[in-house]
Amino acid sequence: MLNYLLRRVLYAIPILLGVNLLTFALFFMVNTPDDMARIHLGVKRVTPEAIARWKSEHGYDKPLFLNEKVEGAARVTDTLFVDKSLKLFVFDFGASDDGRDIAREIKTRMGPSLAIALPTFFVGLLSYISFALLLTFFRGTSLDAGGVILCVALMSISGLFYVIGGQYLMGKLWHWFPISGWQPGGDAWKFLAMPVVVSLVAGIGDSTRFYRALFLEEMGKDYVRTARAKGLSDVRVLFRHVLGNAMIPILTGVVVVLPRLFLGSLIIESFFGIPGLGSYTIDAIQSQDFAIVRSMVFLGSFLYIIGLMLTDVSYTLADPRVRLE
Repeated sequence: MLNYLLRRVLYAIPILLGVNLLTFALFFMVNTPDDMARIHLGVKRVTPEAIARWKSEHGYDKPLFLNEKVEGAARVTDTLFVDKSLKLFVFDFGASDDGRDIAREIKTRMGPSLAIALPTFFVGLLSYISFALLLTFFRGTSLDAGGVILCVALMSISGLFYVIGGQYLMGKLWHWFPISGWQPGGDAWKFLAMPVVVSLVAGIGDSTRFYRALFLEEMGKDYVRTARAKGLSDVRVLFRHVLGNAMIPILTGVVVVLPRLFLGSLIIESFFGIPGLGSYTIDAIQSQDFAIVRSMVFLGSFLYIIGLMLTDVSYTLADPRVRLE
């Protein structure tokens, strides 16, 4: 297992480095520091002196890869690539364009994001799989047909409808929860309940149909027919054999969700006024704070690779055949 993990780590390093290089090229070669200065200064005919002053104040006045104005190792280290890109590998995110420490902001905002994402993830996974198993058990019946129609209908509705509808019903009409806002401490659940419920309802359609398709595919395989021929009940076949053999694609789908547990949901946090990492990213994009955007892109890539590694490990636990390979 240790060698297996070591190989996955070695595979992840060049992937993360490639993503970092691509991000650096997009932010500093396609969109140059001069372009950033013009955007932030907001003047149509900005002077070269103002651009140079802005770049110096924000640390964008260095060469990209090689600094010929200095000697020794500083020719390589005193560059934008090392200062703005390689330091991300040690989680040195630096300061945003407005001077705030990005690492401190991430630590502060991670809590609200996790407070929404964790219950949504675990409750949603349990609910969607249970609903899909129910439809699979009653496959071909009116219950199955009604469930599929409901899932398609829910998938066809925009996610913004659930947000606005949830705010109107649970906030304005029924007065169950505040429409938006945030309050840390013991009363935080009042502001988290509505976003969690809205997220769960919005994900029922596509998630349930995905899991139902997996289970129906497994139901048509030879081992299911063999289990039935041996006299096993449909309930035991479904929950013990079909669910176990469908764990590989289920675990694969979970990987996509893992970065969102830390980075938050962009739409949910923005509409409900939750000061998490999702709204932090949206605010940075709107204010064109490229330092924050770069940091969040790197953090998302890093978490996604970690999720892939955890999924590979979970494969070995869920399926002995993977372990043997």
